[in-house]
Amino acid sequence: MAQLELSVRPATGADLEAINRIHGPEVLHGTATWDTEPWTLDQRREWFSHHDAMNPVLVAEHQGEVVGFAYVTLVSQKAGWRFTREDTIYIDERFRGQGVGDLLLGALLALLRELGVRLVIASITSTNTASIRLHAKYGFEVMGEMKNAGYKFGQWLNTTYMQVDLGEPSPGKPTW
Repeated sequence: MAQLELSVRPATGADLEAINRIHGPEVLHGTATWDTEPWTLDQRREWFSHHDAMNPVLVAEHQGEVVGFAYVTLVSQKAGWRFTREDTIYIDERFRGQGVGDLLLGALLALLRELGVRLVIASITSTNTASIRLHAKYGFEVMGEMKNAGYKFGQWLNTTYMQVDLGEPSPGKPTW
């Protein structure tokens, strides 16, 4: 299989339909998300409005088409948590296993280091071994598993929590 030509960039409002196109099938047929109804474009716009330079959304493109996206969210609104984020990655089902997730996670972590984020966590459906392997490749360690934490498609689902410590922010990084 030929190597895909991929690029990563910050998402814009123009990418929201593509983001929904990627997310929707996982809602309807997969367990990487525990959403049970596809998002409307208005919901996606509202979601996007809560992301900024400190909580970025990135997209991966192949030949001008968005084929994956990754983002982080605050773990808590409490000020003491401001250096911790949770990452999320979704890949278009046609492009899975072709390095898109690897490129997105690497770019996201590099950006978070630049921003002065200290800790990144991931909550991954425990049967999603590809995502667990990808995160482990970038130094994420398993913190534990919550059993029967979610319910979808008539089954109880476990979630594996992973974390990576990006290290002490460099002097001059944001202290928000």
